[in-house]
Amino acid sequence: MQKLLSKIAKFSYFFMCGWYLFTLPVHAYIDPSAVTYIIQAVAGVLIALGAVLTIFRHKIFAFFKKNKKDGETEKSAIEFKDVDE
Repeated sequence: MQKLLSKIAKFSYFFMCGWYLFTLPVHAYIDPSAVTYIIQAVAGVLIALGAVLTIFRHKIFAFFKKNKKDGETEKSAIEFKDVDE
């Protein structure tokens, strides 16, 4: 455990030194309209992934059902038992 923490500390130290040593100060302005384009692009990708997953949902479920162990059975409903049994 001590060696792992030592390695993490060394990596962090050299990473941060390199980060501060090799970066240049930049005076830039990000236009708010550019940020809205980025948000729209991310939202579009997420919506497209959702549509693809919805379209191929039956194939995805069939893949996971096929890979189940033979001993496992899937129950379609919850069984309720009487207390008197």
